[in-house]
Formats: sequence, C-alpha cells, structure tokens
Amino acid sequence: MTDEKAVTDENAVSDEEDINDSKAPLIDHLIELRRRLLWALAATFVAFLVCFWFAKPIYNLLLWPYRWAAGVDAPIELIYTAPQEFFFTQVKLALFGAIFIAFPVIASQLYMFVAPGLYRSERKAFLPFLIATPILFLIGAALVYFVAMPLAMTFFLSMQETGDSGVQILLTAKVSEYLSLIMMLIIGFGICFQLPVLLTLLARAGLVGSGTLKHYRRHAILGVFVVAAVLTPPDPVSQVALAVPTLLLYEISIIAVRMVEKKRAAAEAPSTAPSS
Repeated sequence: MTDEKAVTDENAVSDEEDINDSKAPLIDHLIELRRRLLWALAATFVAFLVCFWFAKPIYNLLLWPYRWAAGVDAPIELIYTAPQEFFFTQVKLALFGAIFIAFPVIASQLYMFVAPGLYRSERKAFLPFLIATPILFLIGAALVYFVAMPLAMTFFLSMQETGDSGVQILLTAKVSEYLSLIMMLIIGFGICFQLPVLLTLLARAGLVGSGTLKHYRRHAILGVFVVAAVLTPPDPVSQVALAVPTLLLYEISIIAVRMVEKKRAAAEAPSTAPSS
C-alpha cells in the first residue's frame, strides 16, 4: 500500500514537472512576442508623431494628382464642413503614413519572432517574400499616384458644368473624402499587387499549381475586373488601370509557380531515383 502511494506521488510529481516544463517555453514565447510588439508599436508611434508634424506638407503632396487633373496653374479648393474634420483627417493621414513607414520594422520584428522556429531552408525561402511584399506595395502605390488617381480626377472634373444652362456645377472636394479616396486606391492597388507573393506561397505549400492557375485563367480575369470595380471609383479608366496590371501579375505568378514546381521536382528527383 505504501509502495503504491509512493508510485502515485512520483507520477504526480512527474506530471507537475512536465506541466512546469511546458509552461516555461510558453512564457518565453509570450515574453519574446511582447518584446517584438513593443518594438513594432514604438516604431509606429514615432513614425506617427513625425507624420502628424508634417501632415499638411504630406497632404499637399497627395494633392498632386488633383492639381495635374485640374491644370498645374489652375487654383483648386478643398473644404471641410465640420470644425474637427481637418484635424481628424490629419490624424488619419498620420496613422496611414506611420504604418506605411514603420512596415519594414514591423515586418522585421515579425520575422525575428518566427525565424527561430523555422529551418534554415524555410528562413531562406521566407526572406524573398518579406522583401518582395513592400516593393510590390510601393509599385502599386506609385501606379495610383502617377496614373490611376490623375486619370480618375480628370474624369470627375470633366463632369463639371459651366455652360449655357445658367447653373454652374463645380467640384469642391472635402479634405476627408479626397484623402479617403486616394487611401482606398493605394490600399486596394497595394493588396492586389501582392498576388504573386500569395500564389507563390500557396505553391510552396503545395496548395496550388501552375496548371490550376492556367485552367482558371478566364475565371481570374472576370474576378479581377469585379474586384477592380469594387475597389476603384466608378470610372472605367481607373478600373482598367487596376485590372490590367493585376492580370499581368497573375501571368507572372503562373511563371513563378512553375519555377517553384521545377525546383521542387529537381529536389525530389535524387530521392525518387531507383537505386542501382
């Protein structure tokens, strides 16, 4: 009876030690996660303060597509209809700019948190996507700034009426609505330009193949134009400006997925070759 009790006590102690051992790595991970989050939040906060200090120059920079559409020498007016509207517009702009500027720090902190749990080959495979993501987002944002937004504003300004009807219909945009429009376009284009990254990651995980992407190409074309219609203003120019580059990226994704498949096949070939 005493021996059975001793065995039971030993098992209880062993179970308690196992629980304590399992708690330790979890606590370490939580501490590490907290540290990485604090670094990311600190970088975002500092970037927010800088962007808020320069909010008006940044906003004036974002007005370039409007100026280009109206004519470089033409005066443009934006209004705000609530006392707090322009202040909160600057806060919104500063937050958007802070996330944009701090993204490299946020992404690097995420990578440093995840990397210890990855194999060396997985870390090497992850890094190109980490680098490609902000680059593709910047390309999408540049397309908005230099192409889509000027063309969209040209379309909207063309709807003004100053003719013989006796009634003038003029565009006087609100500061908050103009910022919301250009931010929506930048985010929409930036997300759509992540298509090669997403599809290549899915291919590496074995969830999608180049044959599947080719088979559903027609469905992708329809889906891209539907998404472009949702994310862009209702003018055909900006919709095409988003849809055409996205379809080109879809074709690039097929090539990238095919390269992943060839690399995987080459890696598996020695192990599947018959032994002599």
